[in-house]
Amino acid sequence: MPAIELTTAERKVHRADAHHLDPVVMIGGDGLTPAVVKEADAALKAHGLIKVRVLGDDRAVREDIYAQLCDKLSAAPIQHIGKLLVLWRPIPEKQASEDKDGRKGSGVREIKLFKFSKNGSGRPEIKKVQVKGNERVTAGGLIKRAKKRVASTKKSG
Repeated sequence: MPAIELTTAERKVHRADAHHLDPVVMIGGDGLTPAVVKEADAALKAHGLIKVRVLGDDRAVREDIYAQLCDKLSAAPIQHIGKLLVLWRPIPEKQASEDKDGRKGSGVREIKLFKFSKNGSGRPEIKKVQVKGNERVTAGGLIKRAKKRVASTKKSG
């Protein structure tokens, strides 16, 4: 998979956004292992813009790792300063989940309520309940309807 090509203006914006980030992936002495690639892929899916720290001292190896990461993950190379690499890839759109009936976002979900026994040695009582979109489960296990938002009396005047 080829790396994403960005203009210098886009790269500059991403560099500015990455300034405050901490490295989320570290590459040690073993180099670019499949586990490292998998972790970097997961971080790119979650964040889109990540920093990677390479702990080796050889600059040529770091540049090779940078190019390999960009190719394997189809990410854009943003910046390479010292042992820090910055990669960017657009975050994928999340698929809308459908219910059993094929409806999108019906707002009804099934929740398991656990009621533990008084003496602690007995088995907990498990109860499945349906919770609608405007309801919530309290800490005591009760289902309450969400209250409507009350408008301020000061602002209405």
